[in-house]
Amino acid sequence: SHDSTCPSYDAVEPLDLEEFLTSQLRSGETTMMQELGDFPDDDLKVEQVEKECRTVRHSVPEDGWVTGCLTLVHDAKLHRLHSKLRLSKTFPISYGKSILAYSERAGLHKLLRKQTFESDFQPENTEKTGHLLDDSGRTLTSSDFDLRCLTPDQRVEGLLAWSSHEELDRFNQEARQGNRHPELFALYPPADEEDAVEIRPIPDCPKEHTGDRILIRCQAIKFEIEIEPLFATMALYDLKEKKKISENFYCDLNSEQYKNFLKPHTPNVDHSTLARSAIFPITYPSPDIYLVIKIEKVLQQGEISDCADPYITLRECDSSKNKDKLEKLRGQAETFCQRLGRYRMPFGWATVKIMDVISTAAIDRDVTDSDSLKGGKSSSMDRRAQLPRRNSERYTAIDDQFCNIAAFKPATITISTIFKQEGDRLSDEDLLKFLSEIKKTSTPQRRIKIIPGSIKLDMSPVHDMPLACLSTELIPLIPVAEKNIRPVKEVLEFPSSEVYVPHNIYRNLLFVYPQRLNFVNRLTSARNITIKIQFMSGEDPAPSLPVIFGKSSGPEFLQEVYTPVTYHNKSPDFYEEVKMALPARLTERHHLLFTFYHISCQQKQNQSGSCETLIGYSWLPIVNNDRLQTGQFCLPIALERLPVNYSLHTPEVPPVKWMEGHKGLFNLEVQAVSSVHTQDNHLERFFTLCHALEGGATFPLRVRDEKIPENKLEHELKLSIISLSSSSLEPLVLFLHLVLDKLFTLIMQPMVIAGQTANLAQIAFESVVSIVNSLHNSQELNRDQQGRNCLLATYLYWVFRLPDPPQDMQNTGSGSIPSAEIRYSTMGRSTAATVGSMLLQSRIRSSSNPDIPGPQMSAEDAEVKNILSAKSDIQFNTYRTFITLPTEGRLSLTPLCVFCLLQQFHEELALQMVVSTGVCRENAYKYAWFFFELLVKSMAQHVSHLDKHSVPRRSRFSDRFKDDITTIVSVVTAEIGTILVKQHKEVEQAEKVNISLAFFLYDLLSLMDRGFVFQLVKSYSKSMSMPTLISMRLEFLRILCSHEHYLNLSLFFSSPASAPASPCPSISSQSSGSCSFQEQQRILGLFELSQEFKQQHYLTGLLLTELSAALDMESEGYGNKKAINAIYSLLCSHDLDHRCIKPEVRAKVAALYLSLVGIIIDSTNYLDFTGMYTYEQWETQPTGGPEDDLENVPPINQSVAMAIAGNPFNTLGRNVLVSMQGKSVATLAADTSRHLLVCFLWVMKNADKSLIQRWTIDMPPSQLNKLLELLTICVSCFEYRVSLHAKRFIIVKRQYLSVFGNILESLTGMDRTVGQREHLRWRKDLTQWRQTNDRQDKTKAELDQEALISGNLATETNLIVLDLLETILQAVPLAECKDSVVGGVLKVLLHSLTCNQSTTFLSHTFSTLRSLVVKFGDLLFEEEAEQCADLCQKVLQYCSSPVDENRSQACATLYLIMRYSYSNNFSRVKMQVTMSLASLVGKSSDFQEEYLRRSLRTILAYAEEDTEMQNTQLPSQVDELLRNLNSILSDTVKMREFQEDPEMLMDLMYRIAKGYQTSPDLRLTWLQNMAEKHNNRKCYTESAMCLVHAAALVAEYLSMLEDHKYLPVGSVTFQNISPNVLEESAVSDDILSPDEDGVCSGRYFTESGLVGLLEQAAELFSNGGLYEAVNEVYKIIIPILEAHRDFRKLASTHDKLQRAFDNIIQKVGHKRMFGTYFRVGFYGAKFGDLDEREFIYKEPGITHLPEISHRLENFYSQCFGEETLVMIKDSTPVDRKQLNPNKAYIQITYVEPFFDDYEMKDRMTNFEKNFNLRRFMYTTPFTKSGRPRGELNEQYKRKTILTTMHAFPYVKTRINVIQKEEFDLTPIEVAIEDMQKKTRELAVATHREQPDAKMLQMLLQGSVGTTVNQGPLEVAQVFLNEIPADPKLFRHHNKLRLCFKEFIMRCGEAVEKNKHLITFDQKEYQQELKKNYNRLRESLRPMLERKIPELYKPIIRPRLENR
Repeated sequence: SHDSTCPSYDAVEPLDLEEFLTSQLRSGETTMMQELGDFPDDDLKVEQVEKECRTVRHSVPEDGWVTGCLTLVHDAKLHRLHSKLRLSKTFPISYGKSILAYSERAGLHKLLRKQTFESDFQPENTEKTGHLLDDSGRTLTSSDFDLRCLTPDQRVEGLLAWSSHEELDRFNQEARQGNRHPELFALYPPADEEDAVEIRPIPDCPKEHTGDRILIRCQAIKFEIEIEPLFATMALYDLKEKKKISENFYCDLNSEQYKNFLKPHTPNVDHSTLARSAIFPITYPSPDIYLVIKIEKVLQQGEISDCADPYITLRECDSSKNKDKLEKLRGQAETFCQRLGRYRMPFGWATVKIMDVISTAAIDRDVTDSDSLKGGKSSSMDRRAQLPRRNSERYTAIDDQFCNIAAFKPATITISTIFKQEGDRLSDEDLLKFLSEIKKTSTPQRRIKIIPGSIKLDMSPVHDMPLACLSTELIPLIPVAEKNIRPVKEVLEFPSSEVYVPHNIYRNLLFVYPQRLNFVNRLTSARNITIKIQFMSGEDPAPSLPVIFGKSSGPEFLQEVYTPVTYHNKSPDFYEEVKMALPARLTERHHLLFTFYHISCQQKQNQSGSCETLIGYSWLPIVNNDRLQTGQFCLPIALERLPVNYSLHTPEVPPVKWMEGHKGLFNLEVQAVSSVHTQDNHLERFFTLCHALEGGATFPLRVRDEKIPENKLEHELKLSIISLSSSSLEPLVLFLHLVLDKLFTLIMQPMVIAGQTANLAQIAFESVVSIVNSLHNSQELNRDQQGRNCLLATYLYWVFRLPDPPQDMQNTGSGSIPSAEIRYSTMGRSTAATVGSMLLQSRIRSSSNPDIPGPQMSAEDAEVKNILSAKSDIQFNTYRTFITLPTEGRLSLTPLCVFCLLQQFHEELALQMVVSTGVCRENAYKYAWFFFELLVKSMAQHVSHLDKHSVPRRSRFSDRFKDDITTIVSVVTAEIGTILVKQHKEVEQAEKVNISLAFFLYDLLSLMDRGFVFQLVKSYSKSMSMPTLISMRLEFLRILCSHEHYLNLSLFFSSPASAPASPCPSISSQSSGSCSFQEQQRILGLFELSQEFKQQHYLTGLLLTELSAALDMESEGYGNKKAINAIYSLLCSHDLDHRCIKPEVRAKVAALYLSLVGIIIDSTNYLDFTGMYTYEQWETQPTGGPEDDLENVPPINQSVAMAIAGNPFNTLGRNVLVSMQGKSVATLAADTSRHLLVCFLWVMKNADKSLIQRWTIDMPPSQLNKLLELLTICVSCFEYRVSLHAKRFIIVKRQYLSVFGNILESLTGMDRTVGQREHLRWRKDLTQWRQTNDRQDKTKAELDQEALISGNLATETNLIVLDLLETILQAVPLAECKDSVVGGVLKVLLHSLTCNQSTTFLSHTFSTLRSLVVKFGDLLFEEEAEQCADLCQKVLQYCSSPVDENRSQACATLYLIMRYSYSNNFSRVKMQVTMSLASLVGKSSDFQEEYLRRSLRTILAYAEEDTEMQNTQLPSQVDELLRNLNSILSDTVKMREFQEDPEMLMDLMYRIAKGYQTSPDLRLTWLQNMAEKHNNRKCYTESAMCLVHAAALVAEYLSMLEDHKYLPVGSVTFQNISPNVLEESAVSDDILSPDEDGVCSGRYFTESGLVGLLEQAAELFSNGGLYEAVNEVYKIIIPILEAHRDFRKLASTHDKLQRAFDNIIQKVGHKRMFGTYFRVGFYGAKFGDLDEREFIYKEPGITHLPEISHRLENFYSQCFGEETLVMIKDSTPVDRKQLNPNKAYIQITYVEPFFDDYEMKDRMTNFEKNFNLRRFMYTTPFTKSGRPRGELNEQYKRKTILTTMHAFPYVKTRINVIQKEEFDLTPIEVAIEDMQKKTRELAVATHREQPDAKMLQMLLQGSVGTTVNQGPLEVAQVFLNEIPADPKLFRHHNKLRLCFKEFIMRCGEAVEKNKHLITFDQKEYQQELKKNYNRLRESLRPMLERKIPELYKPIIRPRLENR
């Protein structure tokens, strides 16, 4: 099914699901269906959810209206995708995702059992058993230790008690099933989130916007003196934006005494005005935000300076002096308060920079993450998500700490600088100037007086609302305080920049700012000016409304307010802020009235009346042409009483007396903060026209300055709709919900205007599209991770509801004409009652599980406080449509019921999408998600109104609508294609459209005929079938498969969950033949992706087809990762779905995925399991080098790694993974492979056992092998990796944390990074890991929990593998080829023993192994010799385990092996056990022999207790075997002592190997152990030699067995490699017959074993640089390969040879480093055996004497103590008599290889001079007098020649010296030797190919230079000056003379040569050399020409005499 790279879609026609469900279902299947909820009757409900409100009551005035806010959510599960999934699932389904993060598996670890792993195990008592090591000096032999003195371990019960195999199997099966964890995926670390496209983010519920909030509490305002009441006003200013960013907060801290001064002026004090704390929100934090506190006092006579004077000069503490003054001042103050208490004057001000406080109090800077602007951790749509993005740019310069207002420690601030107010600089502009001066210099530039005093404030961040809070409208907020405590006020923010959050509560406030007044030209006495401000609803004085918010300690609302007075100032500035609550309905009569007064501060004697003198009036109408007036105004001032109806006009008109001829004298600003008034022309116009359309207005309609007659309405409306999207962004967003509601109403309802039906649908649709487009394109607005604009997503999810059909209007009274004033009063009165404060949420809800309430409101959801606030004016969803027809001048309102059910909103919408054209069409499809969700919500609401029982699913929607949907889907699909073709850079856009299409079809599955939806899926697949689009298709399918009813949609219940007892046809197979062949084919067919399967299980089929295609497309790695993750997350959700708990349901579900198993088995080639082993190297890398940690590498895994590398040292598991070598390169990353494998294991765990068994029986052998191979990979893949070692590692390696974070992470159990080869991913993981998973923060508990979970995962996965192996084994009797099956299973079992396993798993595995031995013993011991060897080794290894349970299981198993092999091949088993032990002890450094001894004792106990076998030889044989093993152990103990001394260790191992001369298998084992030890020490040559010896051993035995020409003739053939090999020639035939059982049965005693050993040796020779030896080795291999016709190997062999020869050629002319040799002598009784022995040590290439000296000195001084050891520094012979017997002496001398002259002829090359060395020489200078050195004529030299026992290189690095020769040289001989050496050096230097000038000149200098002591000239003068008297010396004299002759000739050549080499500046030097040379030649000439006559007598020919 998956041979083509492109899956074939066309072929599969989906089943008609509805048809199938109604007709085909059988009763058994319906019950199964019910398990997964009431399918297919999914029910939809529309629910109302109480709106949660922040305030106690809604802010809508009693005469306003509330509209509900709808949300529709369909399918109960859609909601919860972001919720944390706990294991106790309380909601329908976890599809979409198993968001089972490691950390969140909250209760999981409590349910799990702790698994014991050997790697984690620390035995309690570590002292050694018995008295093994009481005397380390004593040498042990096997007789020293008796096994019987130990007590045996606990025995395994009922080991031999089984009556039948079936019973045994059943018992094991039950044991395995106990205590299993049902959910595999709960143990598995979660997958990456990045692929989880099926999570549809839930937009946040619409709510009121709040910035970061700071609570500021005023603790104290203190001055030096206290004489009168003072009042404080606080507000925030943003200096950067030059703007006031909060409203004022008023408070006072006056004592009761001073409050009483004001009694006459405060009729009542409302509780809400007593607040001293305020909450200030800040949306855009900036470093330049200042809190400004202004202080005012009651008006009194005098300038501000005069009033402040006492505060500056007097001190309360000098009370005696000032007491009277203060009393006087208090008295004055009281008088002023009583007379002028309602007027204030400015006094002082202070400021503090908010951010300075926050940054010094910031808690933990780490809290601010990079985007701290966004504040703490919030959901997908942050509460501030709507802030403009550019603000992030605006604030990039700010240090992080500034931005995090949410987290700082509460702080108390004391401000001690209070500036006096300047009367002429009171305005906000002046204030901002002061602030910028303070910012620069910390004080204002102009000297402003400072009033001594202090203000004390508390600042803290607000997280939870404090008790007793009041909103800015003074409505109490929740939580309400029980007691009457002092309230806290919320201050309204004026954000420094736009905030894009739609209105969500009713807010209608007006702020009036009087700015300045200019009375300079007025001659009257108006100097102390105040303005009385009132909000009037008419013209009599009475209707001034109490809508002005009061200040502190007074009434809550006032009817009038007075501005503070600046003394004697004719053009005062004002800083007052008057806050008013606007009435919901404004009329033309509402206006602001300003009255100007002069206040006389001093009461004149004759005046008793008011202190106010009226100056004039001004006013400002609130509404102008139905539009709220805001902005800057400059009003004239009327000097006399205002005329009637003045309020209907602007202040320009009425005929009154104006001050200064109607000139504008009074500047003010009016600002509104309103969710009712749009303050935008386009919106205003649109809403007004819509209102008119709904019958809410009289014609002609007035819009701003124009009048619109009814017949123009349609045209104007169209224009206003078109211009909607051009309105500015902020108002459009603020009123977004309303605008969209209105447009949707227009789309759905054809309007009758002036008798004509106007269809505005198209134009309204286009407007919606352009709004959607502009919102998406705006840089200011946020999007969620799927690219959806958050505002629109929120609207669709929470707010949208179907436009209501119009209703009858009888309840508004018949025909009443609303007067112009209250022309909106009819608007939706009735809806206010019905909707009330309910939040209408039409939710589609799955009734599949009746006890689950619709998604319950969790605490977070409680923020559904979402009301589409009654913006009481023109807009709210009125849910009815009015139309007005003029009849006889009267107006009657008639309901317009054009709406009818034929025209549904979803149909109209779909139609508009289909018929749209041009840009509109392009954008509609570009942002298809919006229209898709709109369609789905409207369809869902439509369905919820239908009577579902009478309307079957198929008829819910009209055919025309279905056609439209089909068109839309095909257009969108095509669109995805064109986007991709068009521009590659828009791939992301295509992906988003693709995802939204998938969600659309996903939703349709819940609403429409499912067969129809499948057809849509089919057409999608067809048009998207290009292989390159695989990733798109996968995301699409992944979303569809995350459907809640996916299992039912896939008809899982009709899958074959078990193997039929009698063959029965599958659902649609026609043949019911009972022939078993067909049956067999059917079962095999289940595991393949058949056509029928794809048709019936449609979605599953598609997904599996994709997976199989993805795995076949080897090149593209991304697709298969996606495909695997999709399957993985799907199975994960089944596993954790509480509806799938029952095993029978699980079996059915697993049966859906049987073909997945087939796909996985076929894809084993692509799996990357290598990553699984790399972690050991990781453990060691960071610590500096692989050496440091060698002993920490777990030995078990090491061998697996080697097995994979095919390394023959490793006798274990060699073949386990052999089949996996030479595969095509893995194309799957390691973590992806793990996902795929865990899916495989899940199916295997849950599928029906009998079905699996039948499948394995029918499977062809090749397929079965693949399955077993896959199981092997699974075992490696899920190996346990959290170990003590890793934990220790963390502590030790803290310093590496930053760099190697990931490496550690992978060690400590976050398995998914193990073996990830894409380093790019690391960086990404690293960052995320630092935040969430920082190792240093992980508590021990967390680490333990992780270890616990991963331990259970390892156990569970391995047990699944074990179950499957048992299933296969139990079917063996039925299978054709038993032996290969048993062998294969055993292979996997052995491999699993190689890995780090838990005790639980091991006990079950050993049970299985025992049953294997019991059931198939004969087969095993006969056929599977190699596997048996492995088995013995593994079991023996566990016999030495520190964990008791593992040991007892292993002992039982080993005993059974012996018992069952007793009658069959027992000798071989004995051999294998002995070899296993030998290799175990040789390799493992941390081997614990005491445990093994105890195990041996236990096995002995089994033998003694086995009653059946007592009469046989078994017990005695076992006894003998165990004694043998015990003696090997004793050697081990000894080896342990020499662990630190490699030479001694090798000697010992060599001795052990020698002891096995008669048992070749064991000798081979020990040679391999030695090779491995050498290899670890990088002694490659020695390692190679060990293997050559091993190969020679094998060759000996092979040549005994068979006589093939091509095989080497025993060890003789190996002489060329090394003469040492002859040791291996077999002892003799009579000692050992190779045919005997159990001898030479190892895998190496074969031709391929021989070749393997030799190849390995060649490799090592190559590593050691002995390329010539490589050739010799291959000379032996090649004939064997030729005989086997193995041309592939021959090719690679010659390739390797070529490389070796190339290396030799390259090295010609260069020095090759082979080794350095030293003679080491040991003297002293302390050395025991070593005393007086001499060795030659071979050390690496360049080793200096001090290095080896230092090494040995260190080692032996540790052994004997520093004072005991003496290093002898010279090389003179050692005299025993002079040595101290209590000390140990070592003498080390450098030696050189020594060759006789005849040898030199053969040893031409550097290699030959360094290979096969047996003789070494060192020289010792001496004189007769006893000193080492003397004059030339008395200098003797002694040469010592040492011969070793074997030739270097050998299997050891030190060899005994067996012979020593010495001879002395006379002084003249010494001279001859020196001169020969000099001459030789000169000749070499002169004739080099590339001469080295420096070298040459150095030699010349030493030869012809004049100053050389004992130079050539002196030597000649001493020895050649005269002919010696002694004739014995003649020959020497002559020889020396000839040497000099040659020497002088060479000097001449060298001088000549030098001439050509010198540089220009060396000319003189050359001349000097030449001169010296000539002088030397002249001096020598006489001596050189004098011959000794005796030597030159003529030779007389004897034959002349004999004639």
